[in-house]
Amino acid sequence: MSHTHHHDARTVRAAVFTEPGRAVHTVDVQLAPPGPGEVEVAIAGAGVCHSDLHVVKGEWDVPAPVVLGHEGSGVVTALGDGVTSLAVGDHVVLSWVPGCGSCRQCERARPWQCEVAATVVAAGGVLFDGTGRWSRDGATLHHYLGVSSFAERVVVPAAGAVRIRKDAPLDVVALVGCAVATGVGAVRNTAGVEEGATVAVIGCGGVGLCCIQGARLAKAGRIIAVDIDAGKLEHARRLGATDTIDSAATDAVAALKELVPEGLDYIFDAIGKIVTTEQAIAALGLGGAAVIVGLPPTGSTARFDPLVLAEANQRILGSNYGSVDPQRDIPGLVDLYMEGELDLDSMVSGRRPLEDVQHALDDLAGGGALRTLLVPSMGAQA
Repeated sequence: MSHTHHHDARTVRAAVFTEPGRAVHTVDVQLAPPGPGEVEVAIAGAGVCHSDLHVVKGEWDVPAPVVLGHEGSGVVTALGDGVTSLAVGDHVVLSWVPGCGSCRQCERARPWQCEVAATVVAAGGVLFDGTGRWSRDGATLHHYLGVSSFAERVVVPAAGAVRIRKDAPLDVVALVGCAVATGVGAVRNTAGVEEGATVAVIGCGGVGLCCIQGARLAKAGRIIAVDIDAGKLEHARRLGATDTIDSAATDAVAALKELVPEGLDYIFDAIGKIVTTEQAIAALGLGGAAVIVGLPPTGSTARFDPLVLAEANQRILGSNYGSVDPQRDIPGLVDLYMEGELDLDSMVSGRRPLEDVQHALDDLAGGGALRTLLVPSMGAQA
């Protein structure tokens, strides 16, 4: 149970997942005030991402019942004890990896690998102190990845709320907290794509399109978009792809080798199905790197030829959260958006009130939508 008294809790609307196969409903829940080192944030926008879909489909095990959502932005409304890094009224983008600052990985300046964020926050469904702030009818609800952005207000670790400039449109920049950080970060940080490199991106959803934008920002020489959806391939061209492959109509590896006979320098698997991971490894050239960005269901295994990998000096890289330092990279990505270097607006396929969360998840599952933004203020005001 929370260390704060329930009579201090405020009632907010939030989207609660109970078990796979059951619709996600928006209900009244109780949110306790922020504890030491935590802040309360009023949500301006929350992006609906495939990770939320994995949970709803039962492909990932998470502590439930849980308030969903891990991509969000908003305004700081209250500070817990000892918080000096933020002020009430600050505009923030939420980060689903809040660095604890003191574990071995944080001390190595690798906050995206924070051990406490991975074990306590992600696996435990609680905040840093091992307890949660959500409850409903006296029963505890879990946090999703320390964010739970499908709600009117949230309480998060202060490290998970990253201050950004106040002139940026607050709902759109929610995307920076997951899709943009993950996709652009995979290119810049995990892979370190250099100018002139040949790049392919398999899967042109929200994260894949951000990989394409990252490759464009890196001044890659060729940027090949691979998808089964013609609309997404067209969008990829607008965001920087030089070539496209319709993998519904042709074998992706053969088509990639036709376009770049010597093999690719970098291939980003932005889907994370076994077939796409194997394609990414198979189409690499000498010294090439396959970067696994999309996430498969738990327990999947992929095959590759280790002799080829060794002889061609290739690498298989896992990219968690684009290897970003949220406090450094998130404000910088917002700056790039405001400078016109990153296109976020075209990636928002629609806006819906919080009550429409199940519709938004269905839109994403149907394959057409990129990012639906849930905007709590669009719904009925409490």
